[in-house]
Amino acid sequence: METMRMRLAVTLALTLAAGAVQAQGVPPGYPASYAEVIEAANKEGALSIYSTTDASEVSDLLAQFRALYPKLKVEYADQNSTELYSRYVAEAAAGSTADLIWSSAMDLQIKLVNDGYAQTYASPEKGSLPDWAKWKDQAYGTTAEPIVFAYNRRLVPDAEVPRNHADFAKFVAARKADRGKVTSYDPERSGVGYLYVTQDVQISPSVSWDIVKAMGQAGAKFYTSTGAMIERVVSGEHTLAYNMIGSYVLQRNRKDPNLGFVLPKDYTQVMSRIAFVSAKAKNPNAAKLFLDFLLSRAGQIQLAQHAMTSVRTDLQESHGITSLPGAAEVTLRPIRVGPELLASLDQITRLRFIKQWQRTLAAN
Repeated sequence: METMRMRLAVTLALTLAAGAVQAQGVPPGYPASYAEVIEAANKEGALSIYSTTDASEVSDLLAQFRALYPKLKVEYADQNSTELYSRYVAEAAAGSTADLIWSSAMDLQIKLVNDGYAQTYASPEKGSLPDWAKWKDQAYGTTAEPIVFAYNRRLVPDAEVPRNHADFAKFVAARKADRGKVTSYDPERSGVGYLYVTQDVQISPSVSWDIVKAMGQAGAKFYTSTGAMIERVVSGEHTLAYNMIGSYVLQRNRKDPNLGFVLPKDYTQVMSRIAFVSAKAKNPNAAKLFLDFLLSRAGQIQLAQHAMTSVRTDLQESHGITSLPGAAEVTLRPIRVGPELLASLDQITRLRFIKQWQRTLAAN
């Protein structure tokens, strides 16, 4: 009996050891030299991540990564996009900051990359990404999430919900009794709100300003928090929301189908959470491992479980935007990961835009 127990213990130990070796082995399709990255990361022993994605939304992703690389102590700090940007710049100036930066504020991420804060790293996964989702082997789009209209299905029948941007403007303008019932991001205080509305104006200027004018006349309410808007739409305080990050709406829709959503047919913007390895990283090899895992099939499938639809070209039908209801009927307009995003950050350009936004909201 004792001998059998010893055999079982030895077998278990060997199995665990084999599992550990397998967990840290070079992923299929990667160059053999990747073993050196893994070895260097294990020697570093730690990884620090700054992100705008709620820790609760990526707990499973982080658990998977820790299982693959159990020697790494992972610290994950979530914060809003403006706070993340300011904190990173201040810490980098002091000489040390997080190893990997992952944010939905696409324009701020590109500014950091353009200003020299990112390491150049050719991820083995980059061949599976569309051209719009990568820049200079430094900035990588890790998701492809739709920007949607959201609505309370108890208060706005599906048949009445606008299906494109022009109809959204007409719908809001026509429903005079719904004053204060429309909501969206505040572009004066929300980085992503500013990004999405400036992208709208580039795509369809006349219709976009019609929407802003209609929202102003309807007494629309504006927020910086996606969660706050979703809660108010679900409660009925607001009935219709404009330019919402689709992943948050889709996640809530799975629990509460009374929160409806529309991918606008004329065009649906597609945003991405951009990641890069910090030029100031203490643990650059660990950061490379995490970036590659984010972009891998396993990482992308895990993100998609939390409605952050995949950016990979080989997962679009199963876990990407094209797998969503109504996606086949819309024109997708990805926001390109690249220097084009810098134009809207110019201070004079931003000031002019905000002034026009304010004038249009106030127009009768």
